[in-house]
Amino acid sequence: MKKTIATALFSCSALLFAGSVLAADTIKIGYNIPMTGDIPKVGESSKFSAEMLKADINGAGGLEVGGKKYMLEFVYEDNEAKAESAVTTALKLIEKDEILAMIGPNSSKQAVPAGQVADDNRTVMVTPWSTNPDTTKDRPWVFRAAFLDPFQGPVAVNFAVKTFGAKTAAVLYDLSNDYSKGLAEIFRDVFEEKLGKGSVVAFESHGTKDQDFSAQLTKIISAKPDFIFVPDNYNQVALIVRQSHQLGYKGQFMGSDAWGSSELMTLCGDDCKGLYFSTHYAAAGAKGATKEFIDRYTAEYGYVPDDVAALTWDATNIVIKAIQDTGGLTGKLRKDRKAIRDAMSKIPSFEGVTGNMKFDEQGDPIKCAVVVRISDSGEFEFAESVCP
Repeated sequence: MKKTIATALFSCSALLFAGSVLAADTIKIGYNIPMTGDIPKVGESSKFSAEMLKADINGAGGLEVGGKKYMLEFVYEDNEAKAESAVTTALKLIEKDEILAMIGPNSSKQAVPAGQVADDNRTVMVTPWSTNPDTTKDRPWVFRAAFLDPFQGPVAVNFAVKTFGAKTAAVLYDLSNDYSKGLAEIFRDVFEEKLGKGSVVAFESHGTKDQDFSAQLTKIISAKPDFIFVPDNYNQVALIVRQSHQLGYKGQFMGSDAWGSSELMTLCGDDCKGLYFSTHYAAAGAKGATKEFIDRYTAEYGYVPDDVAALTWDATNIVIKAIQDTGGLTGKLRKDRKAIRDAMSKIPSFEGVTGNMKFDEQGDPIKCAVVVRISDSGEFEFAESVCP
């Protein structure tokens, strides 16, 4: 009997030891993404893209770092598309889940405050989609895979002036969203610098939860702008465009990269066809590695990957490269996190499915933007590429 108990205890100890070895041979990366809330499609796109990449690497036997193979473990946490939830999610991933690095948040509204948490806790964070400069500004532990709004704003201005022959514009934006407010202000300043003071004939705001935009749109339409700039998330865009048409507006819109979800056309339908927005890549007509990514994602999940999916693929691959560039992991969390940050800061350039990028001292990529047109079949077609 004593022998049986001893044997059982030994077996349990062996299993526990085996589990600890297995854990030591695992690289854990956290995802701070919106799986519920206003923009759940953003979280879904990020998770699907990450899962596809993880399956590739683990299916090949794991990630080799310093001559040793590690299996990838991705931890997905829902930030509910809220700033305060993004902060608590970041803390959970860093302190409880003990991740080596964090991907996301995506939207600047969540990425700006979460970036402070990552920086304070000395953990690498790479946001795939946030374009607000404050996300990475003076935060050496925070990086991104997207271009910045001070670049995107002039892209939208110049395209609209050239394509629409515009001399006046109106702007409608989300006052409580760092991304939307910041890009709206950049657009207004650049447009008025280009075409003169007063050329932005209406500058209207709304709340994140608003569903009725008729008051703002009535003011905008009465100002008779040549086009309306809407730097809002795709779910808000669908309502704004439809309501503007119901109020009799027949003019053009110019959008930004937050339009780029695959859910936009599901929500907006015919109302959004023929409109333009600036973004990170164009799926229709893509070639090479980008087309390969699109084809695989579409076959796996049943729809064309949006810019969030593509940017998450790039952001995760950048982190994976940095992990490999450390030359080896020690198993000591703080030491390995610092090694990854040091390796991230030394990556001079990266070739991703959203294009080639070089990183500046803030951890921001210098890369091209594209303008896409929503075709009559609802596809995001390439219209123009603009590079720094």
